[in-house]
Amino acid sequence: MKKYLPIILALFVVAGVAFVVIDKKNSKKVMPVETNVILGNFNTLQNCSQHPRFLNKLKVQHPVTIDLSQQHFTGLAFLWGQNFSKVIHPKQWETFEHFSTYALDEEGNVYLAPMPFISIKPTTFNLQKNIYKLDSITGKISIFMKFDDVLPTANNPYGIISLVYDCDDKTLWVSAIDETDYRAEKGVIYHIDPQTKTVLQRIEGRDALTLTLLKSQKGKYLLAGSARENALYAFSIENAQISSEAQKVLALPRANEHIRKIKIRGQNHLELQTIPFTYSLVAQTVEQGVRSNYDAKFNTSSSTWELTLQR
Repeated sequence: MKKYLPIILALFVVAGVAFVVIDKKNSKKVMPVETNVILGNFNTLQNCSQHPRFLNKLKVQHPVTIDLSQQHFTGLAFLWGQNFSKVIHPKQWETFEHFSTYALDEEGNVYLAPMPFISIKPTTFNLQKNIYKLDSITGKISIFMKFDDVLPTANNPYGIISLVYDCDDKTLWVSAIDETDYRAEKGVIYHIDPQTKTVLQRIEGRDALTLTLLKSQKGKYLLAGSARENALYAFSIENAQISSEAQKVLALPRANEHIRKIKIRGQNHLELQTIPFTYSLVAQTVEQGVRSNYDAKFNTSSSTWELTLQR
């Protein structure tokens, strides 16, 4: 028996390696998913955004990235240099605590959506009512626009949650999810003119955890990751206005996943970052370990979306 022991051990090792390889292959398995509305062929958008001009005075060299992770800095920070090892993070940028989403315009101004973080403080609810702006010239952050109809509570501390800048008409699309409860979806999507700070359109009854814009040969769409469902929705935009009810684009394979970030990676190719989300302040909404990334590719021959889980 002893003389066969090395052979038996070797077989166990080979079997273990084979299991790991199979498991890794399964983790990258392409999954066809429920497909509803067909958006048509699309590609990345031409981006008008510029980095803030005050970075030039500081002789900051590209590439530059904005860090909103809240892991090392409260508020936001600009990372640059080799391996993004250099940091710009003035103390003033911590005044309004934590941010969830940013959008740059063609002048280099940064618009910011707030994010309640880990615990509720006396100031938390008021902070969630605002859009914030980092001025391109001065580098100072201030309240840009306040929404008196956004009413976060201890049961749902989220208010303004996401925004995206529209280069076509120089406007902002903004979502708020404050009044939703387990019985009804009461979120609002606002279309805003930053020059006059007026609301151009108000769409009620949709909780959008994240927003982005997409153009295809069929038209222009506002994409929204649902805060209540494991789904991606699309609103058709015509003449700078949402012109249709929300249409479900696709559903994710796991019910507890909600789309937190949407990126257009190329032709008919989206990247979807997901988190568990229950409208409560739990650490899991910010921990990297519970996030998943999907490659979502539209197969034009079969008219279906195909998802590949990246991690």
